[in-house]
Amino acid sequence: MTETIILARVLTSETPQTTLLENVAFLVDAEGVIQERHSLGTERYDALSAHRNAVRLSDETLLIPGLTDLHIHAPQWPQAGMALDRPLEDWLGTYTFPLEARYADPAFAEGVYDDLVRTLLENGTTTALYFATIHEEASLVLARTCLRYGQRGFVGLVAMDHPDLCPPDYRQVSAQDALDVTRRFIGSVRALPGNEHGLVQPVITPRFIPACSDALLEGLGALAAELNVRVQTHASESDWEHQHVLDRTGQTDTRALDRFGLLRAHTVLAHAGFLDQTDRALVGNRNAALAHCPISNAFFAGAALPLRHVLDEHVHCGLGTDISGGYSPSIFENARQAVLTSRLLESGTNPHIPASERGLPKSRIDFQEAFWLATRGGAEALGISAGQLMSGQKFDAVEILGTSGALRLRPKDDAATCAQKIVCHASSQTIGRVWVNGRQIKEKASPPC
Repeated sequence: MTETIILARVLTSETPQTTLLENVAFLVDAEGVIQERHSLGTERYDALSAHRNAVRLSDETLLIPGLTDLHIHAPQWPQAGMALDRPLEDWLGTYTFPLEARYADPAFAEGVYDDLVRTLLENGTTTALYFATIHEEASLVLARTCLRYGQRGFVGLVAMDHPDLCPPDYRQVSAQDALDVTRRFIGSVRALPGNEHGLVQPVITPRFIPACSDALLEGLGALAAELNVRVQTHASESDWEHQHVLDRTGQTDTRALDRFGLLRAHTVLAHAGFLDQTDRALVGNRNAALAHCPISNAFFAGAALPLRHVLDEHVHCGLGTDISGGYSPSIFENARQAVLTSRLLESGTNPHIPASERGLPKSRIDFQEAFWLATRGGAEALGISAGQLMSGQKFDAVEILGTSGALRLRPKDDAATCAQKIVCHASSQTIGRVWVNGRQIKEKASPPC
């Protein structure tokens, strides 16, 4: 790939509360990094716009940063929107573990993962943090699929060995077996042909504390430090899971994970709705992050993450679809649900309680903050130079078609209005071209009817 010049009207977050809207000329180098970014009215903008090979996007579209899905179970894609009325422990044992066990067959994995990665790209997800399964070859299939389609993927082979929770036909036979296969998987992903620049990365993935023995958790913590690998897991997702860890370890998930060496820079804790301020401060001190999954939390958490507090405490946070605990592959859908959930948390939901006592004051977030979470928040959580379309960052971008319907973008719309329209109305039908690392991986779509 050679240098590329792209001219577009751009919407990007400067901070969680500040969104910028401007006409910009980008010079993107052969490695997909934004080397120059110049606003309309500057001499350099005029010089770049005069280049005969410049790609000029329509004034009726907006270019936004690529979206990051900070928590998704790739093997659960076939059951998205199913069995969501069941309690978490029943949903796992009756539905989810049997489905994931099928990935012992790599051919089954190939069909599912091909469809999922294409679907995510169609929805503007340029980066995804995946849970796979315990199966080495099927997990490599997911990594290869990300590479083939050009998606930035973080892929975790799941570690789970505890016989009290994990079924006999879906668990590693011992802590040492889980550690051995995790080590091999890390090396295999890093050595994949075509992955010389690390577009796809391995992630150490203890499913959650209840599914793992102490020996496995300790070993994974040591492996993360030895090989400098990111970590992902679930933490304090529901009353059941939160209490289980307290009873077993005498500590919250966060403190137990820290003791095992698993709370590291860019560790991502999914859900985390039951963490208190002290726990969140520990997450922040370790430069770790939370993955907020508002849709799946509504079904399985039994509580809402106090997202306003997370942002005010400057804890890294992004959004996750949590397929299939969440029914939608769209980060936009989760962004709007994040706004909705925060407002319900603030107002309360029981009409028989006086309004002054009903909710949790000062809990709401706004649409600009949801836009930040969907773009820069998730990228920042993973330590990626992306998510803002600024000089020095990777050119991961999504073209929004604002030509019709409720998403129609008007010349007088300011940045906050555009952010709200996009969060409320964007979907796969309103996405045109998609770029990852400066490479266009999705063609321009027709405007929605």
